[in-house]
Amino acid sequence: MVSAVKSSVMMPNAAAQPGTRTKLTAEQMDARQQQRAEDDELIRAAQKGDRQAFDALVRRYDRSVLRLALHMLGNEQDAQDVHQEAFLKAYRHLSNFRFECSFYTWLYRIVTNLCLDQLRRRKSRREDPSTALDGVGDEIDLLANLTDGRASANPARELERKTMNTAIQDALNELTPRERTVFELKHYQGLKLRTIGEMLSTTEETAKNTLFRATRKLRAKLADAR
Repeated sequence: MVSAVKSSVMMPNAAAQPGTRTKLTAEQMDARQQQRAEDDELIRAAQKGDRQAFDALVRRYDRSVLRLALHMLGNEQDAQDVHQEAFLKAYRHLSNFRFECSFYTWLYRIVTNLCLDQLRRRKSRREDPSTALDGVGDEIDLLANLTDGRASANPARELERKTMNTAIQDALNELTPRERTVFELKHYQGLKLRTIGEMLSTTEETAKNTLFRATRKLRAKLADAR
């Protein structure tokens, strides 16, 4: 996991996570279109007052929302708070959904903005957000103190892993909230720059430039971390 994060910084075009998107097959495209159609049907029902329909949407995206918040905030309690607030906000404003984008994009925009607000508050309070994540599955445990059999059997490797985890967290914390958000969405969520731009109410080109700045800063910060 640590080497994957380092790789994404040193080679920004590389995928940092197994979930990073590659070119979709025709079957995957069909599945995505089918899911969007199902989402739209549930949204229309929820907009008419069907609470069970909204609950179905929550079940569909519950883990994805929590995973995104954990990746962006690196703190389990903050992520849980954002997770809850995001779905409450989505429920309150569902009547405003106009089907111009996917529910996935619309919901991620809400989560992203809440995380940005949280990161800005941290900056203003000069918090130390380097809390390790625990009590969650490996699937969403990004910067926690990960171990495996090989590392446990090799103290030098385990020390190197801990040192790199700290360096990565420190480097991410030095990015601006927007730079960190773009980097996280691109490399850990595998989103396209166009989608990221839509979420942040900006252009794809601006998102691309922000990603470039973030990657350059991280590369410089981690140059001596080996």
